[in-house]
Amino acid sequence: MSNHSFDVAVVGAGVFGAWTAYQLRRAGAEVLLIDAYGPANSRASSGGESRIIRMGYGQDAIYTRMAQRSFASWQELFARINRAQLFQQTGVLWLARENDSYCEATLKTFQQNKVKLERLDQGELKRRYPQLELDGISWGILEPDSGILMARQAVQAVVAEALTAGVSYLAAAIRPLEIAEGNSVSKLDSIPTTSGSEIVAGKYVFACGPWLPKLFPELLGGLIHVTRQEVFFLGVPAGDDRFNSPAMPTWMDINELIYCLPNFDNRGFKIAIDRHGPQFDPDTGERIANPESMKAIRAYLARRVPSLVEAPVSESRVCQYENTSNGDFLIDRHPRFENAWLVGGGSGHGFKHGPAVGEHVAALISGSAKGELRFALATKEQVHQRKVF
Repeated sequence: MSNHSFDVAVVGAGVFGAWTAYQLRRAGAEVLLIDAYGPANSRASSGGESRIIRMGYGQDAIYTRMAQRSFASWQELFARINRAQLFQQTGVLWLARENDSYCEATLKTFQQNKVKLERLDQGELKRRYPQLELDGISWGILEPDSGILMARQAVQAVVAEALTAGVSYLAAAIRPLEIAEGNSVSKLDSIPTTSGSEIVAGKYVFACGPWLPKLFPELLGGLIHVTRQEVFFLGVPAGDDRFNSPAMPTWMDINELIYCLPNFDNRGFKIAIDRHGPQFDPDTGERIANPESMKAIRAYLARRVPSLVEAPVSESRVCQYENTSNGDFLIDRHPRFENAWLVGGGSGHGFKHGPAVGEHVAALISGSAKGELRFALATKEQVHQRKVF
């Protein structure tokens, strides 16, 4: 690839990198997309069957608006390639406590941004969702238009569309860059692969999720914190459709940091603890779920979904979050290279935002947009205190 100079090389074919490459190509750039293991591979944070797309973010209207914009782009893409089934409109339900500042703020943000919603009192929740025990839950917010993106297939569809549009793809792993001492800003001329070749482009985007701190250890090693996250699929009772959509929506018990997806595609009821797990290496980490995590899940089910407390685990997955100090994304120029951008820090909620991130990065590179302060490298800290959920 060293004999062909591209306008932009995008490292990482996950959701952020795929959409960035696609948007840059649509804007006319010659683009090379690179990935070590392949688009939406099982080690990537964009791998896995399903991700929630929801508009709710408490008072963080910036993400509500990005989710709205991304939702329209996902649907437009799926319609154009005739794969509407890559989005499943299950609705997304937020379970709220009596005095629930997060859900109250979500309600307010929805009203200000014209998000379609239903506010459900406890009686209505009981009537609609009798399979849920509502101990401690006083009310809820339903986003009727939201639901599930088929993650792996959706990313692969974006990459396929990007290739059709003229993006080039290379299977290669990038070596950590050697950065000279001092603070002077220069141009990055090329990036080295582990096979010994060099990739040459005018500009570079590093959208490599949990690999960002490995590529830039001095700069990002203490700022992006990669955690092991476990997901379980439970076999639902035979002949029982209470755990399928539309009887059950996708739902979030934000106060307990639990999210659940209905039995879709006959894979089982999906449940995960959103609390950050231990540190994890995306290359070498074993992806076998911990029995202790399943105990915690069963304890939760005993209280909230008692009819699934004995349900067998049909499948489990280990993926990772790449968390910034507070959960805001990292989208900024590299401080030492004027022609390189860092794009990551999905922090467990990034998948849905792929289209808006790609659009924003393409606009930053062309100079038609200014950086967003919340995504700036300068706002990232060593101490982790999660604020975005």
